[in-house]
Amino acid sequence: MNRFRNNQIKVLVATDVAARGLDIDDISHVFNFDLPQDPEIYVHRIGRTGRAGKTGIAISLITPKEHWRLRRIEKYAGQPIAPAALPTIDAIQARREGQLLEKMAVWLNRGRCAREREMVGQLVETGHDPLEIAAVASKLARAEEKQRPIPRIHEARAENPRERKSRNGRRGKGNGRFRSQHSHEKGMVRLQLSAGKAQGVRPNDVVGTIAFHADIPGRSIGAIRIQQQQTWVDVPEKFVAQVLDKSGNYQIHRQAITVERA
Repeated sequence: MNRFRNNQIKVLVATDVAARGLDIDDISHVFNFDLPQDPEIYVHRIGRTGRAGKTGIAISLITPKEHWRLRRIEKYAGQPIAPAALPTIDAIQARREGQLLEKMAVWLNRGRCAREREMVGQLVETGHDPLEIAAVASKLARAEEKQRPIPRIHEARAENPRERKSRNGRRGKGNGRFRSQHSHEKGMVRLQLSAGKAQGVRPNDVVGTIAFHADIPGRSIGAIRIQQQQTWVDVPEKFVAQVLDKSGNYQIHRQAITVERA
């Protein structure tokens, strides 16, 4: 924290809890890797860039499934959040090269490269082309930057309402099994978790917390149905006692939940 405050490091990664305790001026950017559950926390978090009348930039990384959470934040804040276009690989490469050219221009204007000029002169005397020498020097400089390779970039495609309606129709036919409090799958028992969509529960949250705390294989967990305030999940009968025995330990998004038979 002190190193970040004293501008010795440029990036600080913090949880929501830690972010609430930050008292640092002149933060230019806040990146939200995950949107918080509470819109108020989001506003508090990005407000780190706007202290004492200053301005900054907040960038949030979201998936199409998180659009509903973004809409809640927009409603709370009273203003829209503009989507940003992802840069292309060519644009990123051009930006990197432009930064290198800017650095070179600064040193050219300073004119403080006497020893380096002597080294270049020695290479020219041995028959090397000055332009080739400059190109090699630039290549070495780029290697020192240790830039990561640029992976293929693609934007997550927003779901078409017609596709959602079609998929929900198919899902509705197959989800009749969840109308019962008992699993229809042989050897499985239906359990109920005290959290659902309203708490931001996702299938991987359910599998993760049960598999970790009950110490059972995640792949053994069966069908999951997330409702507004609760979640149903099928667990192999042989693991039921083991899962229920750890009922006081389960958490999703730092919120304690209970697990019981449906």
